[in-house]
Amino acid sequence: MPMNIAIDGPAGAGKSTAARMVAEKFGYIYVDTGAMYRAMALYMLREGIDPADQEAVEAACGAADISLEYRDGVQQVLLNGENVTHEIRTAGVSRTASAVSAYGAVRVKLVELQRKLAGRRDVVMDGRDIGTAVLPNADLKVYLTASAHVRALRRFKELSAAGQADVSLDGVEAEITARDKQDMERTISPLKRAEDAVLLDTSDMSLEQVVSELEELIEDAGSRGCCGC
Repeated sequence: MPMNIAIDGPAGAGKSTAARMVAEKFGYIYVDTGAMYRAMALYMLREGIDPADQEAVEAACGAADISLEYRDGVQQVLLNGENVTHEIRTAGVSRTASAVSAYGAVRVKLVELQRKLAGRRDVVMDGRDIGTAVLPNADLKVYLTASAHVRALRRFKELSAAGQADVSLDGVEAEITARDKQDMERTISPLKRAEDAVLLDTSDMSLEQVVSELEELIEDAGSRGCCGC
């Protein structure tokens, strides 16, 4: 059976970077589910659809063909055949993704693809509801988090490095706090820690320390699987 690692947590907790690194170490496929929702959000923005209009979003989501490819070991996100890996990383797309990901039809469409990937390959999958909804039987579940201020500072540095000079740390922190609230209070698959997930607070940890901790957890989970425990 494929090895499934589920990593959940709020925006800016460092899930994607850490998950990508441990997946590479173990030779697993890294699945960034957030990127898939971002691609859906980008589609809605391009089509001029109001993300607050659930009926319109659900009616349109079927026309968005979203897939993942791996080129030289790097995940690429395709939207209707177009590589949008870089286009989906803006603040506007992030806000829209949080809104559209709450809608049932959108989640059904993308969760189906995520489960198919996990059924075929060893994966490290990160998102908001992987351990609670997408892969409830994952071999290892980790809830990776950090304080809102630390997460905002990390995101602010990323945006600044990408040349987005019109952002402020206070603005990013306010946006992250609002997104946390939206993700945790949505009706369908809200962000929460699975009962059997390992809690990993990275507020005072370096990336290297986070990756090392995840590697140990994965090795332990693999050992349990091998011995049939």
